[in-house]
Amino acid sequence: MLRGSRLGRTIRSGAAGWIAAVVLLGGPARLYAGEIPTFTVDASWPKPLPNNWILGQVGGITVDSEGHIWIIHRPRSLTDDEKGAVLTPPRSKCCAPAPPVLEFDTDGNLLRAWGGPGDGYEWVGREHGIEVDDRGFVWIGGNATNDNAILKFTLDGKFVMQIGKIAPSKGSNDTTQLGKPAETTIDKDANEIYVADGYGNHRVIVFDATTGAYKRHWGAYGHVPNDDQQPPYDPTAPVSQQFANPVHCVKIANDGLVYVCDRINNRIQIFRKDGTFVNEWFFEKNTLGNGAVWDIAIWPDPKQSYLLNADGENNEIRIINRSDGTVVGRFGRSGRNAGQFHWVHAIAVDAKGNVYTAEVDNAKRIQKFKLTSDALR
Repeated sequence: MLRGSRLGRTIRSGAAGWIAAVVLLGGPARLYAGEIPTFTVDASWPKPLPNNWILGQVGGITVDSEGHIWIIHRPRSLTDDEKGAVLTPPRSKCCAPAPPVLEFDTDGNLLRAWGGPGDGYEWVGREHGIEVDDRGFVWIGGNATNDNAILKFTLDGKFVMQIGKIAPSKGSNDTTQLGKPAETTIDKDANEIYVADGYGNHRVIVFDATTGAYKRHWGAYGHVPNDDQQPPYDPTAPVSQQFANPVHCVKIANDGLVYVCDRINNRIQIFRKDGTFVNEWFFEKNTLGNGAVWDIAIWPDPKQSYLLNADGENNEIRIINRSDGTVVGRFGRSGRNAGQFHWVHAIAVDAKGNVYTAEVDNAKRIQKFKLTSDALR
């Protein structure tokens, strides 16, 4: 049992920075070795890309039902010195932008790549967010000025459906158009797609995943959202009754709870699937800038005991007890080395507990962290 000054004991680990920090709130508790996930960075992942390809800012990452890792990146974010081989005349031997959507296996081998403008649909202006559902469809979005749609493709990149348009937004209570959506997630039982909407709108919105028909939407606390100008985030002010921009992630646990990243407000809000508000948790509440709550991955043990929370301002991953919101571990810090982050933007976890991260701004990379503890029982 940990008491008194032993509360908050931390464990350090080399390249991966903070591997685990035990934080006990609300009195004494009993923790056993192996219960909390710990990780080490796999600096050899992924393997070098073929075709002289290079990644730009990585706007989304996810793991499919086969354990394959999918990313969407932003080829247009590459600078001239990074894409020198495709300039006219060529500036240098390397490199060429990779296609926007790439699929890897757990060993880091590239399995397929596709994406970009095509017939029958409007490709986004700045790629943001990717989801692969159990029926074999890939969903992507964007957050450029008029990226007010999500697109659905087959695993091989064949266009299936578009919800919304690449056109001006109609606001947070319009049911036909999105507002620079950040991320999507699928409720496979109900065949619904939830959208964190987003960089323009202030809501979660739900559609039928086959027909694209509108189902429902809600804002912070389950309120009707509005688009009134909000003041800059102030940790000393009363908490905002609306989601800030961006509403940056949405995830659904097996027990039906819906977790939403209200990034700038440094909070996760929790709902039922009908939009009923359940609870909220704040993290690093004094964080300014781009906020502390960027993305969430749900731990794959039978009880889904933890949330992994990517924080792109403080550049760390928090391990959160899903039962009460307490932080029981963390890893990462700002930096350029393997295991460190610059604007860690998105996070995913596979069934074996391996964690995958994606970075934007000028980091432009993906990383893998291997599970080193017995945290899946």
